[in-house]
Amino acid sequence: MSTVTFNANTIPSIVDAAALEAAAARPLAAVTGAELQAPLIQGGHVRYANLDYGASAPALTIVSAYLNEVLPYYASVHRGAGFASQISTSVYENSRNIVREFVGGRADDSVIFTRNTTDSLNLLAGCLPHVDGQFAGEVLYLDIEHHANLLPWQGVPHRSVVAAPTLTGTLDKIEAELALGGVSLLAVTGASNVTGEILPIARLASLAHQYGARIVVDAAQLAPHRRVNIAEADVDYIVFSGHKLYAPFGAGVVVGRPDWLDAGIPHLAGGGAVREARLDSVSWATGPARHEGGSPNVLGAATLARATQVLADLDQDAWHAHEAGIRSYLVEGLEAIDGVTVHRIFSDSEDTIGVVNFSVEGFDAGLVAAYLAAEHGVGLRDGRFCAHPLLKRLGLPSGSLRASFGVGSRLEDAARLLTGIEELKRNGLGWDYVVDEGRWVPANDHRSYPEWAPNTPGTAGAAPCTVD
Repeated sequence: MSTVTFNANTIPSIVDAAALEAAAARPLAAVTGAELQAPLIQGGHVRYANLDYGASAPALTIVSAYLNEVLPYYASVHRGAGFASQISTSVYENSRNIVREFVGGRADDSVIFTRNTTDSLNLLAGCLPHVDGQFAGEVLYLDIEHHANLLPWQGVPHRSVVAAPTLTGTLDKIEAELALGGVSLLAVTGASNVTGEILPIARLASLAHQYGARIVVDAAQLAPHRRVNIAEADVDYIVFSGHKLYAPFGAGVVVGRPDWLDAGIPHLAGGGAVREARLDSVSWATGPARHEGGSPNVLGAATLARATQVLADLDQDAWHAHEAGIRSYLVEGLEAIDGVTVHRIFSDSEDTIGVVNFSVEGFDAGLVAAYLAAEHGVGLRDGRFCAHPLLKRLGLPSGSLRASFGVGSRLEDAARLLTGIEELKRNGLGWDYVVDEGRWVPANDHRSYPEWAPNTPGTAGAAPCTVD
């Protein structure tokens, strides 16, 4: 199989192979930085092949243009009588309606803007119900979760379930744990940030409600790839972030039933979160204001909302075909290379988003990532992906590699990655690499970077995240 040109014969016959080739060959939507030129360590430049959408996706060009349109009106929101403040307030508050509509929220669902998905889940952890001063139940979660949906629950009564080798078996284990009683909240990912495998959230919501619990879905990875309707799926809470949804600034959001949120501990004690403040006591507000103390990220909320509108307008079939074409090509290409293993959690999972996790025998994942970036202009992620328990159970305690893509991706990005891996296996490294502050980097790197960038991008303060 060629790793330079698309081979339609390698694509499963879920749709016409030629149509899938055409769908995957070009970006589905324009993103800012699509033609960014990356300097190669051996000299010259190449278009940057961004296969790190799962960490932060590039902004849609429509969203970037919208940001420039809104910026002149940017001002502090709420209680401002000035023209710009009134416009900014209107934009900010209307963003709640747009986001609620995007996820199919119920009319009374609260929409609270936060710093990111992690912040949203920490906020919800402070809103778990109490009875007579005690938690009314435990939080149940899987061992496959991102730390954002793992660590916030460790400070409250909790239980964990070790996922089975199959998705069917995992659902059975979750139901068995729920049947024991005492669970107030089931916290699950919508799609694994490590492998891209999608969980059946409607089925999980039904199980949770059957045993008297609510459900929160961490949709940080799911929302940028699939439309979710929480009313139809009967999901109580959903959280996600703008920086993975093609919007800048990293704003997060939690959408869901208002009763727990209105009774919970205010997430940020400060201005705007109160009805009345006194020197030694306070009367807290209800609604979103209760948890949005201080000046909010107005532009983050606005661009997040605008990005949801763009995604909502995409043709669903074209969207899924574009992603499926790139993923099928990449998975089959990786599996055809000796010594390369593609990793997954469940043997029976059928639906995945644009995420592929793999390892290369004989090479540290961080070294492979550094090589691909320096010698091929390919950007992907390496490490343990803030999912340490999952990486350990996959037999990858020191980490692996993750290629992730989205609406701005094209088949050539995946082809360049495959070419790089093939050349690595055939010829080895083309440059010397050293470990600097826990990260592999090219030795004697004399490439030029923008004058406003550090001389050694990506090394200072790096968190290798490899110590058990």
